[in-house]
Amino acid sequence: MGKSSGYIRWYGELTLGDVPLVGGKNASLGEMYRELAPRGLKIPNGFAVTAEAYRDLVRGAGILPEMEALVAGLSREDLDEFSRRGQRLRELIYQAPLPPGLADGIASAYGALCDEYGERTDVAVRSSATAEDLPTASFAVQQESYLNIRGTAQLLDACRRCFASLFTDRAIS
Repeated sequence: MGKSSGYIRWYGELTLGDVPLVGGKNASLGEMYRELAPRGLKIPNGFAVTAEAYRDLVRGAGILPEMEALVAGLSREDLDEFSRRGQRLRELIYQAPLPPGLADGIASAYGALCDEYGERTDVAVRSSATAEDLPTASFAVQQESYLNIRGTAQLLDACRRCFASLFTDRAIS
């Protein structure tokens, strides 16, 4: 199924060595799919959006200076201000235009999954931060997950919300 292109990496191509590219969760799913599906285990195929897509979104939208200003001097002492800044960070990410080729890449990959599993295929959209589960710290469940996503429009929206969830209050605390 599918070959990597642009910002998309298929599970069949991912290994644990791809954590910096697609995060720990995706690298593990890829490793599992690549190693176990050929042995007959029924593991659904899938794809990951690379961390580079997120970095290009921030760079392309020119929002990094405002993001840096929002996190400068951030204090958990004033929870209202903390929450306000987090909300603004999420808005900046959610409203930023997707990098050229990302929406088409996601739509194409989703179309390939629909070809494999049926036109009404539901997918999960989950963050797989590249800094998850370090040897001395765990960052699990700090970002959002979206289940039962169906259709390209819902999928693109869930991807945007997942990117923005890097700045939930629990993630930035």
